[in-house]
Amino acid sequence: MIPALLQALAYLSRVCGFDTVDTFPPGHQYARTRWNRAYFDIASDLNPEHIERALCESISNTPLIFGHITHPTPRMQRALLAVIETRMRRSCGNPADLVALLIDAYRSPATLEALPGLRAVIEASLDETPSERARSVLAFLGAMPAPFNVIEAAP
Repeated sequence: MIPALLQALAYLSRVCGFDTVDTFPPGHQYARTRWNRAYFDIASDLNPEHIERALCESISNTPLIFGHITHPTPRMQRALLAVIETRMRRSCGNPADLVALLIDAYRSPATLEALPGLRAVIEASLDETPSERARSVLAFLGAMPAPFNVIEAAP
């Protein structure tokens, strides 16, 4: 009886949003995406669109948190790319640390490509040092016609 009661309580907690999630629902387009619950307080009653929006806002506010996401969605990557672009444009610090997080995310073939050609640039620089790899990616991003073509429509 106690296990059944605990299971019912866990279900009720999840449905009411008292529990936090660390992945999109099963069967979702980005079901492989995972994040560390300790860094993201995502209520279990949110729909996938709101979950992704909350994660992107977290990345925009604290970009180093991107390192705690496995298989980030293209939208999450674009949020990080927007921060990188801002740092490059304003010259308010070298974005190499953020580029390293992006490169690290692309180690997995399951990570979807946010920009056409980005994976090819990252894979072409496999034999380079981390700083050379970051420079290669920054050169690729700097050569983009618009600021990385990052245009997010406000919902």
